[in-house]
Amino acid sequence: MEIKLYPHPILKTKSIPVTSIDQPFKVIVREMFDLMYKARGIGLAANQVGLPFRFFIINLAADSKEPEEELVFINPEIIKRSGNEEDEEGCLSLPELYGPVKRSTKITVEAYDLDGKLFRLECEDLAARAIQHETDHLDGIMFTERMSPHEFERAKPFVNDFIKQFIDKQAAQKIPSDETLEQQIQELIQSGKPVKPV
Repeated sequence: MEIKLYPHPILKTKSIPVTSIDQPFKVIVREMFDLMYKARGIGLAANQVGLPFRFFIINLAADSKEPEEELVFINPEIIKRSGNEEDEEGCLSLPELYGPVKRSTKITVEAYDLDGKLFRLECEDLAARAIQHETDHLDGIMFTERMSPHEFERAKPFVNDFIKQFIDKQAAQKIPSDETLEQQIQELIQSGKPVKPV
């Protein structure tokens, strides 16, 4: 398992719902937490690791020594938003790139946990921002798309560099072609199970 870097096609794919929570699924979630800690992130969406399914993980402490802070959101839905504030964001799929993004200050989210139980969470500030950021991922939206036109222009050279690196790796056959990746993504979607990532 690895974090997919922009512009991997999986990052633009709208994820499909998770339909079963079995042991292999729980193993994937654990691997995602380990990967997230290694990358020093606070959140990671399934499609960032090549799985087009609607779930993400968060640990605002970004510390494996604080497992009580681990949260898993399966088939999340933000049902209420209020307020508006701008703050800096980054993304593990666009490492070292940061920029200001406007988000709702407070949200209410509903999701299922690893036991298949529906829960509701009201949160604000960093927690609200992280959940909105990860939910965007599940809809194929990158945080750069939430930037103002002016801020995106400033970030564009960095974004273009990621695109160039990706194309260069495809040319060197280190990454499959977009067509092959798209086919693999569709096969995963049709299987309906988050098994081997693309």
